[in-house]
Amino acid sequence: MNKLPAVLGGKPAFGKPVPITLPTLPSFERVSKMAEGIFSTGMITNHVFVREFEEKTAEHLCVKHAVAVSSCTSGLMLLMKALELKGEIILPSFTFNATGTALLWNNLEPVFVDIDSETFNLNPARVEEAITKKTAAILAVHVFGNPVDVKSLQEIAERKSVPLIFDSAHAFGASVKGKMVGGVGDAEVFSCSPTKLINSGEGGIISTNNGMLAEKLKVLRNYGVLPDYDCEQAGLNSRMPELNAILGIESLAILNQNLRKRLELVEMYKRGLKKIAGISFQRIEEGSKSCYKDFSIVVDKKEFGIDRNGLNLALEKENIVSKKYFFPPLHRQKIFSRYFEKFDGRLPETNYVSENALSLPLYSHMSRKEVEGIVSCVSAIHDNSEKVLEMLPNA
Repeated sequence: MNKLPAVLGGKPAFGKPVPITLPTLPSFERVSKMAEGIFSTGMITNHVFVREFEEKTAEHLCVKHAVAVSSCTSGLMLLMKALELKGEIILPSFTFNATGTALLWNNLEPVFVDIDSETFNLNPARVEEAITKKTAAILAVHVFGNPVDVKSLQEIAERKSVPLIFDSAHAFGASVKGKMVGGVGDAEVFSCSPTKLINSGEGGIISTNNGMLAEKLKVLRNYGVLPDYDCEQAGLNSRMPELNAILGIESLAILNQNLRKRLELVEMYKRGLKKIAGISFQRIEEGSKSCYKDFSIVVDKKEFGIDRNGLNLALEKENIVSKKYFFPPLHRQKIFSRYFEKFDGRLPETNYVSENALSLPLYSHMSRKEVEGIVSCVSAIHDNSEKVLEMLPNA
């Protein structure tokens, strides 16, 4: 028999909060041993470890070039600058705000396009419909590490002669038909922040098979300054420090084992949650493998008994941190408020997922017992949904 939910007076399932995510770090001994070289030479930025990190990530992603930067956000900003984009960018609204703000930094106009409510990714048919003479590029996102339909988007981009770039912040470790995400379109930009499978503390990687683009990005990340100190164009200080690169190198070394553990935990979640009415999962296309930066469920209020917001609050009482992610979507955020009227009615799938999706805790060193406990809590909340609804009348 399931426990009494804490929201109804039962004992919380966990004595201290289970976080939504935690970084799974490499050993301190290995990182500190490599860092000794930095302190002996005094070369703390723009040196050998950054180059090694770039070489190893390029090899892992099976691309010709990888450019390390200070963050995925700065990488997106620099990429749009390097491509000299002017006009409108097609992108999803169901994404992290940095995807959209990178456009604003480059004085580009967003054109928000709807997603597929099952995959959470851009719907290629909607993308093609949105292309006009003003379209400067398509900016696709691998949401939560689930590969978008790269084949269809590539075909559309080539047919329409439009650049194709990717916010791959979540997707390091994801693959399509055995090939790592990272080598499609003009370039892809990955995040190496603490919430990602590859973690350099803070940082990002731009992957591309275009040598000229890679060299241009290296200039732009260094203020736009050429080797002779002549500034060619407005860049940023977007260099990755050597210490961050060391952490990234060692994180890459344990990535595959962390990914295996993560996928095992996701399967545990799915086995337990699929028995509960009103819970569905993000669909992964056949031939694709998500790296599950986040594990997100969709809550159907009619079948589950309470809505996503109610489940979020009830789990909080159990000391389980869950996240309404991405909520609100970009077109409903203040910074994009001038686009709300134009796009809100065109984005029904985006709005549906944003209002009903909930991310549950997931990190590579999470215990099986924690997953089992969370599944048990979701089940108990469902079984007692009528009483929970009385306690949370707005749920």
